Amino acid sequence: AAAYAAMNIGAFTLITHFAGYKEELQTIDDYTGLARRSPVLAAVFGLFLLSLIGIPFTGGFFGKFYVFTAALHSGLVWLAIVGLLNSGLGCFYYLRLLVRLYSAPDRVEEMRPTPKLTVPLAIAVALAAIATLVLGIVPGHVLHLAQAAAATYSAIAK
Repeated sequence: AAAYAAMNIGAFTLITHFAGYKEELQTIDDYTGLARRSPVLAAVFGLFLLSLIGIPFTGGFFGKFYVFTAALHSGLVWLAIVGLLNSGLGCFYYLRLLVRLYSAPDRVEEMRPTPKLTVPLAIAVALAAIATLVLGIVPGHVLHLAQAAAATYSAIAK
């Protein structure tokens, strides 16, 4: 849940930033060439998209791994299959957006300027990116805390 929260907060924060107050970016094609206008933010957005797909060394990989493993250990094979099918469908959309970020626009005139980055936005995106990476590279600490919380809850519930 922590990994999912971090990557979604980061991704939707950047989508909101890129779209602006008037929500001008409404389709995937509107993100074409974003990496040329704002390479660092596009790279961080790409990290969030890769994590949403479930690529290893991101928080999304371990989140999906643990959810699917728990479903299989509980005998809910059908639920794991539905989850995998949904992940595949989501992968299609996330990869389409990722390709658009790094595609060249048809005409340079079509490139819209990126809104100015503010300090609070930079801090929020940096924290979300760090959490996404940390939860993907060393998820053990957070997993240990979750197990301790579950053990405490089950002891209280009895």
